[in-house]
Amino acid sequence: MPGFASRALDGVPEPDFADVQIVPLRGATGIAPDDWVRAIFDRRSIPIGVRALFGLRAVLVPFIGLNQSRERASNPFEVEDVVDGEALVAHDEPHLLFRLGVAVDEQAGLLRATTVVVHHNWRGRLYFIPVGVLHGPVLRSMMVRAVNRAR
Repeated sequence: MPGFASRALDGVPEPDFADVQIVPLRGATGIAPDDWVRAIFDRRSIPIGVRALFGLRAVLVPFIGLNQSRERASNPFEVEDVVDGEALVAHDEPHLLFRLGVAVDEQAGLLRATTVVVHHNWRGRLYFIPVGVLHGPVLRSMMVRAVNRAR
């Protein structure tokens, strides 16, 4: 990861939210970035309290006029592609734009997740209030759990 660059930032000159989480690999090497995305968002990486919040989110989002498609609801973190050692997850919904770039620096022994969000309207801003508060600690916890399982 020479310098700071992430495909999550491509085409997003002024995000409403941006976050970078970096965790040490602790010997969990040789894993491709798209496999890390799957490991991070694997059910075993998600703390039980966060699973409950995902369930609550599914119940509440229709009340603010957000309807998730069945396809996206079943796998909201599907990898779009992998380029230059970074897996990209991207969604452009009516309420917000979401990008997640996951990259591995084997030489430094680090796993990096870059998240970028742009709110398209008041629904996106309202939806992201609780998500933004919890995002960093939850994602970091999920990354650490994925690394621990991979060791």
